[in-house]
Amino acid sequence: MNLASTVTEKQESAVIREVEAIADEMIAFLRGLVQIPTVNPPGKEYLAGAEFIGARLKEFGYQVQYEAAEGRPEHTRAHPRVNVIGSMAGSKARPLVHFNGHFDVVPVGKGWTVDAFAGLVRDGKLYGRGTADQKAGIAAAIHAGEAIRRSGVKLLGTLEQSGTVDEESGGFAGVAWLAECGLIHKDRTDFVIITEPSNVDRVCIGHRGVYWFKVIQHGRIGHGSMPHLGVNAADHLADVIHEINHTLKPRIAKRITNMPVEPPGSRRPSININAVFGGQPEEGTQTPCVIDRAGAIFDRRFLAEEPLEEVQREIHELLEALRRAQPAFQYSLEDLMVVHPTQTDPSSMLVRTVSQSIEEVLGKKAPLIASPGTYDQKHVTRIGHVKDCIAYGPGILDLAHQPDEYVVIEDLVNSAKVMALTAMRLLGTA
Repeated sequence: MNLASTVTEKQESAVIREVEAIADEMIAFLRGLVQIPTVNPPGKEYLAGAEFIGARLKEFGYQVQYEAAEGRPEHTRAHPRVNVIGSMAGSKARPLVHFNGHFDVVPVGKGWTVDAFAGLVRDGKLYGRGTADQKAGIAAAIHAGEAIRRSGVKLLGTLEQSGTVDEESGGFAGVAWLAECGLIHKDRTDFVIITEPSNVDRVCIGHRGVYWFKVIQHGRIGHGSMPHLGVNAADHLADVIHEINHTLKPRIAKRITNMPVEPPGSRRPSININAVFGGQPEEGTQTPCVIDRAGAIFDRRFLAEEPLEEVQREIHELLEALRRAQPAFQYSLEDLMVVHPTQTDPSSMLVRTVSQSIEEVLGKKAPLIASPGTYDQKHVTRIGHVKDCIAYGPGILDLAHQPDEYVVIEDLVNSAKVMALTAMRLLGTA
């Protein structure tokens, strides 16, 4: 079904003008959202973030509901996991376009020259943790919908907006929760646009896969002056790391994906040490002991062309080869997280419509890319079974999680124009 023909040039021009007219409101809203330090971990101020978004949605005419991730281990009294959804019904329930953005942000870290939670506006940029990733996307989507409403254009289908939590830690209490509850699901949802940063002019159609696993080396404690009487688990962990760096990495570096992953260096598989632990705590008094337990958590990014079973088999065979070569080598291997690669059909109506809107607003063809990391598309497609899902939003992707993170205000406004045109063309107008 193609509803784009129901949208007139007059309607589109009116909506574009309305986006420009409410730009200051959009900037003020984004500043207010940035000033709420929704830091993950541990999940600070989530309720305040959800209520801030919900109040704006209600003001703009949406039916608003709050969804707490009851039963999830992350959802605690101290740090409740609360999501917010706004729905604006058209003259028909379907099609339904759902804009989603996560409002959790990573910790600030070192290196900032401005207050990370002040929402400073300077030289055409709005600074703050989470501006690029991805509170600016939430602001753009909400105000895109409002521009349609204020222009007097009546949508045929239903427009939804959601602000969700925990994307930075996997999204299981956020988009995954909504999908499990049927709130983002193929039985009611036709198109999902996740407002992750895409440099304003690109459409992200999917992402690579991720396999997180933990290796624990088990040794035997002994006196540090007589290490030959013990088994040092850290030595064996060093052997694992050496084999991964000098055997596995060169092997997987020869593989390349056909997905349009950006940056190009991420079109090959990778493996990264996420954490290393073992021995006595760094703080406090040390005693002379041989380390009897040491471990590491690894982050393996894999391609659509790599079956998960083969990825896991390579790790198992590497560990088994070391065990056979060293009688004292004892290990345990634990799978922590698996996310499969996903990609929306580049010829789908959603991808074509967003691409056309970008081209009309920015005057240039929109590249199709795939993400080197994962984002909440994994839950939309795997749990919600919604096949038409992409990521599009303002923000320079390379600034995500960086000091002095910012969004260019012109990009914020242009992305809202793209989102407004896309929503109209997908939903149709009266």
